[in-house]
Amino acid sequence: METHPQRREAPGTRAARSHGSVEPERGASAVTPDTGFRLPGTTRRVPATVTVPIMAALAFGCFTIFRTHAAGIKGGPAMLYGLCAAVVTGALGLYLVHFQRTMITETRAVSYGALFGVSMGWVYSLGGESVLKSTGFGLGMGAVMFVVSLYVFRGHRVREPHGLHRPHTAHHMPHHAHAAR
Repeated sequence: METHPQRREAPGTRAARSHGSVEPERGASAVTPDTGFRLPGTTRRVPATVTVPIMAALAFGCFTIFRTHAAGIKGGPAMLYGLCAAVVTGALGLYLVHFQRTMITETRAVSYGALFGVSMGWVYSLGGESVLKSTGFGLGMGAVMFVVSLYVFRGHRVREPHGLHRPHTAHHMPHHAHAAR
């Protein structure tokens, strides 16, 4: 049985397949640059994986307040609906963003579509619409979010957790096909 000496590699790198050289790592375990919201007066940053779901939850809470207020619910109860909607969707959004790196592209798109569709269907029902109409609206909005998120995830394949989704090889025409042109 052969034994090979163990090498220590720098963080964020891995050994290449040949010649023992080290190349930058790609995929789910790659170290990404710190992008996010800078806290005022400090040099600290809140990562985008936290700020985006929180901003979306706050916007959704405000939309819920608007929708309930337009349906005739005034003051405190409308604010309570908005606060509950923001907390629940914010928590689910943070949970989804936290675990999205472990999901394949289609599962991520379905997850985002389901969260958006259920949320929008529920808010639509607060306006006094029927259950069937609210369900149809939620399914439609979830389908739209599925298509949009799938487009975004596939359009940015380099940043996917599992690397390129389906790398395409170059199409080569046979030599005699070039001569026919």
